[in-house]
Amino acid sequence: MLLTRDRLEEMETAQLAPYAQASRASRGRAHPEDEHPYRTAFQRDRDRILHTTAFRRLEYKTQVFVNYEGDHYRTRLTHTLEVAQIARTIARTLMLNQDLVEAIAMAHDLGHTPFGHTGEVVLHALMAERGGFNHNTHGLRIVEKLEERYPGFLGLNLTWEVREGIVKHATEYDTPEASDYEPHLRATLEAQVINVADEIAYNTHDLDDGLRSGLLNERQLRGIALWDTALEALGIAGDVLVPVDRNRVVRYLVNAEVSDVLSATAARLQEAQPASVDDVRRVPHDLVGFSEAMEAMNRELKDLLFQCLYRHWRVMRVSEKSKRVLTSLFEAYLQSPVQLPEEVQARIGGEDDLERVICDYMAGMTDRFALEEYRKMFDPVVRP
Repeated sequence: MLLTRDRLEEMETAQLAPYAQASRASRGRAHPEDEHPYRTAFQRDRDRILHTTAFRRLEYKTQVFVNYEGDHYRTRLTHTLEVAQIARTIARTLMLNQDLVEAIAMAHDLGHTPFGHTGEVVLHALMAERGGFNHNTHGLRIVEKLEERYPGFLGLNLTWEVREGIVKHATEYDTPEASDYEPHLRATLEAQVINVADEIAYNTHDLDDGLRSGLLNERQLRGIALWDTALEALGIAGDVLVPVDRNRVVRYLVNAEVSDVLSATAARLQEAQPASVDDVRRVPHDLVGFSEAMEAMNRELKDLLFQCLYRHWRVMRVSEKSKRVLTSLFEAYLQSPVQLPEEVQARIGGEDDLERVICDYMAGMTDRFALEEYRKMFDPVVRP
């Protein structure tokens, strides 16, 4: 006996909350396709994203530390997988569509540039007169146009709900530009889950990497409510944590934040009483999120990470170096486009002007490719 798509959709109807986004109720794809015999629409989307070139490139794109700094730090790829794991836990407990959640999670950072947010800032400045650069919008551009994997259309032809979840992704570091995706309405609860899962992942795991690297130390964390609460709960004393205790603290923090999201979201759902996805969309604020108390504690931790890790002189030195690399490459390509690969040159003069073609090409670079390209372009003894 096979578990068919029809049966999977029936199981969704029976198991999901009434305000969850069912696969059967998707608004569909821009280009009509036959349904798969044993995968739902959102399962197919997740699989399509997983097999993209853009997804594989995340392995060598910066989270906080550039790839050459060490093999044990998070990259955009491992961060993405951690977001997906946290998001599935939240979605399962809230009786939401785990497949939709996972598909959005796997795609939420596809549009990131090399060198993390530094790269995004550089490309946004370089493209200021041509609409700028936003990694959420670029992620949507990747799945709608830049990935060429099918003969009948550009992009991946993902469902409307996954594309909406990509472009409406919103955190402190992500600003949505969802002009074509009902910007006056909220996203699905599944998309909202990704926003908080992303924040949980980068807060706790950037903290972990900062301590592992030595750029952060335990003494700096004294007085931070989340940190102090974790140490007290786990019975850990002292200013220097052995690795196993650091891992215990990080696990405690992830669990505490997820638990807070679940309880706070349950309370908001009880108050709003949504009976459908449309009801969720009409609520003027996100329903999935932290309590006010946890929000305040997260703010305290984020402020510390910003001052002591993201603004650490070693991180800033790499950031400034990255700006010079990307700016120099962009200007060199702009002055002499014949230096671009032939398949990139072929796009010039079509729907996109030269600057946007260069921007697309550079946004797709990994950290190590950008550094190697810089050496090839500007070091006279390195072969092109």
